[in-house]
Amino acid sequence: METLLFLFPQFNYMAPKEEAYFKTLRPQDFLPVTMKEECGRHKDKERKSRLSLFLTKSGSHENVSPHKKTNTPSRNISAEAALKWSDCFEEVMKDSDGVEIFSQFLRSEFSEENMEFWLACEDYKTIDSETKLLSKAKYIYTVFIESEAPKEVNIDYSTKMAIEQSISEPTKSCFDAAQKKVYSLMQKDSYPRFLHSDLYLHLTRRKGPGAPVFRRRSRSCVFNERAEATSGPSAW
Repeated sequence: METLLFLFPQFNYMAPKEEAYFKTLRPQDFLPVTMKEECGRHKDKERKSRLSLFLTKSGSHENVSPHKKTNTPSRNISAEAALKWSDCFEEVMKDSDGVEIFSQFLRSEFSEENMEFWLACEDYKTIDSETKLLSKAKYIYTVFIESEAPKEVNIDYSTKMAIEQSISEPTKSCFDAAQKKVYSLMQKDSYPRFLHSDLYLHLTRRKGPGAPVFRRRSRSCVFNERAEATSGPSAW
């Protein structure tokens, strides 16, 4: 809807007294400058969200969607199997159930994009077709890497620029540096909190009324009550 606004000469000292003129204004012209900018940013976010939804639906890896397998019952996972994940982060990542449960934890912390990116990179390295490799590389870059991407991961500027320069002719290793950084971030930042989360403690039967405490000897590393890794054969 457009509004016709008459501008009278008495409000314009440079115009002749007998002159009157008008200007057609749009509804957004009545908004303050800050509100106009906010509307512009809101439209950009909506466009990014639609792009993310489209790319997620068209992606080749079923685990890239953050809502995949959310409702899978965790009661099928034994306490002994879950306790094994406390040995080291690698035990979580090599177990499909571990990846699923850890992904649920990341969603609760609003950082699920890290696991989604890591899974997308794992899938990317299995592609043999050059055409599909290029398509998948552009998908990963658009969703996870570029500035203001809908699921942008936290990587340093030089790593991001290296990917940007190679995206036109991608190789199977072009995301390796970024994948390692994201893996390290999950390992050092999210994993210790995961071991003390209600989600994990319920799985290991260590939270709840009358819940027994299981103790397990680790062959690789042991986490104490502060989630600090200690070496040596002595268990909890």
